[in-house]
Amino acid sequence: MTDIPLEQPQAEPAARRRLPWGALIGVATIAALVGLWALATVLGWASPVFLPSPARVWAALGRAATDGYANATLWAHMGASLWRVFTALFFTLLVGIPAGLLIATSRIGRGILDPLVEFIRPLPPLAYLPLIIIWFGIGEPSKVLVIAIAMLAPIVISTASGVRAATESQIRAARAFGATRGQMITEVMLPAALPSILTGIRIALGAGWTTLVAAELVAATRGLGYMIQSAAQFLVTDMVIAGILVISALATISELALRLVERRFLPWIGRA
Repeated sequence: MTDIPLEQPQAEPAARRRLPWGALIGVATIAALVGLWALATVLGWASPVFLPSPARVWAALGRAATDGYANATLWAHMGASLWRVFTALFFTLLVGIPAGLLIATSRIGRGILDPLVEFIRPLPPLAYLPLIIIWFGIGEPSKVLVIAIAMLAPIVISTASGVRAATESQIRAARAFGATRGQMITEVMLPAALPSILTGIRIALGAGWTTLVAAELVAATRGLGYMIQSAAQFLVTDMVIAGILVISALATISELALRLVERRFLPWIGRA
């Protein structure tokens, strides 16, 4: 009996030692890279035209945010890019989740859709961008469509994989309670697929941000990709790097937001 209270305080220091080492190492890595970057500019390892200092890039961000660059402020460029990426994600989810369900639950659906997904999946955006422009013009829908095509395969494949992850015991239990085929899909298979779907969304967002610059190559007047391309034409390297860093920051924030959603609504992931 006397040993029990003596063991309890020993667990508390162990809990206190659980520092977020992954986050600390990540911050240290970024700080080291920025320090190496600053050192390279100070020592003249590269011309300022090709590698401006971190201070110059920070100043370029400030100018873009206040005075604007390439016909708009940084906030307007960010808003245009965010709208394109998340509009594309919305429509991709509307198409990709039902397509994944059909591939996983229907032989006919798998026979029709699986070859199409596998055809689209390896295509780089610049390969089908000219065709999208010919078919849909140079307006906003074509830009959203290019990003959506890049996002489609991860959503479909992750949904199909997640639906197949529903255990046989879950399916048998639902059948024993008289569940219809629609109820099996919506109340058993789809909930089982949620972790995979969320992973697919994370991968799809990465593909969407990667495709953004290509989508904004044609007839865009706003957007981070357009800002980067405009700066590159005149060798404004500090603005190019500033735009790249903003895209990276937005992609990182969206990834962290999805991780928070995962922890909040799917807390069992990774605990099995």
